[in-house]
Amino acid sequence: MRADATVVLVEGESDRRALAALARRLGHDLAASGADVVPMDGITNLRHHLAELDAREAPPRVLGLFDVGEQAHVARMLTAAGRGPADSVDDLEALGFFACTLDLEDELIRAAGADVIEGVLAEHRDLSRFRTFQRQPYQRDRPIDAQLRRFAGTAAGRKTWFAADVVEVLPIERMPQPMLRLLDAVVG
Repeated sequence: MRADATVVLVEGESDRRALAALARRLGHDLAASGADVVPMDGITNLRHHLAELDAREAPPRVLGLFDVGEQAHVARMLTAAGRGPADSVDDLEALGFFACTLDLEDELIRAAGADVIEGVLAEHRDLSRFRTFQRQPYQRDRPIDAQLRRFAGTAAGRKTWFAADVVEVLPIERMPQPMLRLLDAVVG
């Protein structure tokens, strides 16, 4: 591993693919920058990944993306790994860990708006499924952003392409700030 290596820890494959898509759109070559985006299969695996990375002969710089609801867990794990303390979202950002409001899909849905998201669903032939989903009793009275966020995770494989495909069509100026700040930390 390069002396200037960076590992970016993300919760899952959908986050990895979304960051890769954004980096590509911004003209950043993550591999050339010495960065590797690693899905952890859930934030509960953060402690394991930090320990594994810190045990390397040349530990890499570690950055991450997480859901704000996991802030306390992330702060505890970073502190336990000797990287803290981190008492706030600002402290976590100073350590290179960036929080998404609710989750990455929520950030992208709010940034894109329902029309853009529905266009992505239509490209995947999922729009009619979404319309059926909207008619379910529990969904009928919920705001469309909440419906879209829930729908993104309802079918096997949908969440994997959802975020990356939204990143591909979303204007750069509307990209979620946590993603942009994370990529800036990686390559900046």
